[in-house]
Amino acid sequence: MKGLVKGLGVTFKNLAQKKVTYAYPDEPLEMPDRFRGIQHFDPEKCIVCNQCARICPTQCISLTGKPNPDPEKKGKVIDTYDINFEICILCDLCTEVCPTEAIVMTNNFELSTYSRDELFKNMEWLNSNNTNVRKENSLNAPSKAKGGAN
Repeated sequence: MKGLVKGLGVTFKNLAQKKVTYAYPDEPLEMPDRFRGIQHFDPEKCIVCNQCARICPTQCISLTGKPNPDPEKKGKVIDTYDINFEICILCDLCTEVCPTEAIVMTNNFELSTYSRDELFKNMEWLNSNNTNVRKENSLNAPSKAKGGAN
């Protein structure tokens, strides 16, 4: 009987306190700045060095390049860039090794789907995923207002 009264005391004490839960779908969650979410990929910055695919521990990144169509410029341009989020562990290693910061992490985390096929994301989808780029990456990126080529 003592345990029941003790438990009800805790319950009544917490009824009057402020709620700490979120109305999640209606109220977006504010994630910390260093949160590792879904990647954003900028194909214009990519030099097709394959370092992101080589360092990936789950081998979920695949990319192909083609020779630059401009004969005056050397190197390659990106042709395809795909990430399999079914096995991606969001470890941030791909963004750490990218010399041009073509791939950066965002604060987006919502990838739930009803089909596993929808977890394969291509270059166009990754490029449009730029709504919540982490502050540290958005500060380093040259903006159009400053005259940078974005």
